[in-house]
Amino acid sequence: MSWFERLGRADRPDRGSASRTAGVPVRRRGLAGFLFAVILASAVAGCGFHLRGDVSYAFSTLFINSPANVPFTAELKRALAGSGMMLVDSAAAAQVILDVSNVTDDKQVLSLSGGGRAREFLLTKRVTFALHDAGGKDWLPAGEIVIRRSFTFSESEVLAREAEEARLFKEMQTDVVQQVARRLQFAKKPA
Repeated sequence: MSWFERLGRADRPDRGSASRTAGVPVRRRGLAGFLFAVILASAVAGCGFHLRGDVSYAFSTLFINSPANVPFTAELKRALAGSGMMLVDSAAAAQVILDVSNVTDDKQVLSLSGGGRAREFLLTKRVTFALHDAGGKDWLPAGEIVIRRSFTFSESEVLAREAEEARLFKEMQTDVVQQVARRLQFAKKPA
């Protein structure tokens, strides 16, 4: 009989032994909960997990040079402002400038059915960016982030598959925003 099984039986006293086990089950359950919490905490700590903590940047103000009507730009501004970054409205007032030169979404056919209809698609989101100061010195070299996802398509589920495609593009955009924010944390002032 395992330790947990014995612990489970402790709260059901045998006939005639109610006076001997009064109060014991609560303490044993409390001990089991405590041990479980300790084991869980040590397992989580052992795998390298830690909370994100504060975000720090090597610069204090940032101007994002990107088309304003692109949803990517709005989400990037929200994410950076939420992490404590001071965003400014002009390049002259900023310590660094983030140039987002290209944001593209692409959809390609991966496979066809026997009847020649698209069965599987590849979605690609590509963002090209660079970080520099007003003098043109690079804080980060020009970089590109490319995210790809594939999904199957069925003509009998057109609306559901279109919704899945839109959801995948949104998740890809969020992923790119997080990657850009992480890369900005590693920017260094040019020497």
